[in-house]
Amino acid sequence: MYVETVPNRNSPPAILLREGWREGGKVKKRTLANLSKWPKPKIEMLRRLLKDEPLVGRGEAFDIARSLPHGHAAAALGTLRKLGVERLLDSKRSPQRDRAVAMIVARLLDPGSKLATARGLAEATARDSLAATLGLGPLDEDDLHAAMDWLLARQARIERGLARRHLKEGALVLYDLTSAYLEGRHCPLARLGHSRGGKRGKLQIELGLLRARDGCPVAVEVFEGNVADPKTAGSQINKLKDRFGLSRVVLVGDRGMLTDARIREEVAPSGLDWISALRGSAIRQLVESGAVQLSLFDERDLVEVRSGAYPGERLMVCRNPLLAAERSRKREELLQATERHLESIAEAARREKRRLKGAERIGERVGKVINQYKMTKHFEWWLDAEGRFHYRRKESGIAAESALDGLYAVRTSLPESEMNAEGAVRSYKRLSAVERAFRSLKSVDLKVRPVFHRAADRVRAHALLCMLAYCVEWHMRRRLAPLLFDGEHPGEAARASAVAPARVSESARRKASRKRAEEGWPVHSFRALLGDLATLTKNTVAPRVEGADPFELLARPTPLQSKAFKLLGVRP
Repeated sequence: MYVETVPNRNSPPAILLREGWREGGKVKKRTLANLSKWPKPKIEMLRRLLKDEPLVGRGEAFDIARSLPHGHAAAALGTLRKLGVERLLDSKRSPQRDRAVAMIVARLLDPGSKLATARGLAEATARDSLAATLGLGPLDEDDLHAAMDWLLARQARIERGLARRHLKEGALVLYDLTSAYLEGRHCPLARLGHSRGGKRGKLQIELGLLRARDGCPVAVEVFEGNVADPKTAGSQINKLKDRFGLSRVVLVGDRGMLTDARIREEVAPSGLDWISALRGSAIRQLVESGAVQLSLFDERDLVEVRSGAYPGERLMVCRNPLLAAERSRKREELLQATERHLESIAEAARREKRRLKGAERIGERVGKVINQYKMTKHFEWWLDAEGRFHYRRKESGIAAESALDGLYAVRTSLPESEMNAEGAVRSYKRLSAVERAFRSLKSVDLKVRPVFHRAADRVRAHALLCMLAYCVEWHMRRRLAPLLFDGEHPGEAARASAVAPARVSESARRKASRKRAEEGWPVHSFRALLGDLATLTKNTVAPRVEGADPFELLARPTPLQSKAFKLLGVRP
């Protein structure tokens, strides 16, 4: 059978379905049907079918109406749901909960202002498939702001849920503080204060982060930008005891946080145990009083001592030779840099023409130099009878400080029966995990700064969103560790001893050298792996057939993407 077009002189051609055969050496044919009234696409389809040709050519059957990055959104949202974060926010689904979930995931995928986030979730300007997966519908930045207000009202509930999962009686709780600058000058929490990020001249807020022993974030609190670190400890103690219902935990904070006054007035009366460290001046007093003999460190790097100045406490004094060498190098560089500037002042005070004169003028220039390098305590200077400038190092003071290089002291209220000396030092060093979390929060992944909100509660809600996003990231990093440059146990520093500096684990070293995991998979940074997953797209396919509805088709995952989803335990 075949389709034949028969021309008519004064009429449209006739489209006939015919059958042909041979009889007696002649070709004969007969008409089976008149197809003239069929639409042309239908006739062409039948023609191709009878000729055993492909029914459609490449690109003729479908159109890709839209293609959205999907894999990274599916990985993050799937992990969030697997962790039960949605239930932490609220037990029942609602538009507000879905929008809050969307902001948490968006913070992880592509952090930006709420206006930028709203643009990325809107249907016409979507950056990925997140909004469609959650079924958000139309929204704008005002809807997201309303969802932030809804989320903030549930902060206590959310943090209690996280605490139940990661904290228990007697648990180790890590606490540290950092700062983040704000855009604008209208937030009531914004103050000029010590900027840990070196962003001078910007108003800032302070963020306090509580983490469990394994490093998972549990709670975050926003303080005014000029609040002293020790003043924030009381609210964390109340949170642990009253909100989380924990009567006994071990609070770990740095020496600027858990000062003598805070320990005496707040921590000890609360009944909590604690681990902190001594300031340099206190260590010097221990050495000068004879409580610590420097000769003890000739054969070991950790000595536990007791001192009447710290009743009821254990003191673990440590000496790190690598840290000592580094501090000595830095001090010598600063001393030499200061001397170069002081020598230029001396030359200006000795020259014949336009000589630098007067104690006030010389003192002003000297003050700028020694304050710049913070070397005031290590130099003395004077003017001779002729008004010329002289200076020299205070060698005795430098030698006394050098003797303490590499020394630090960890203090704790815990008895030895509950934690030995090495365990106390290792626990204190876990604070470095909080510092890494702050780096991720502030600039690397989630970018809590700059903060674009003005209302105090919106700033608090913004910090909560970032903390929840980091919680999801923390779990994703642990599960994706075989595909990342991280070691086998992310967050656990490899150390030869409690005092020795952290070392890169052997597995992480091999990954960095080979750029591949043990199984042969290429390894990535966390951000690069998200980018790879984003290439798994969700496509809206529109058939080129009248009346046919568009449908969604997921791209085929690469082997690496399939491995990532398997490690996460979620489906794309």
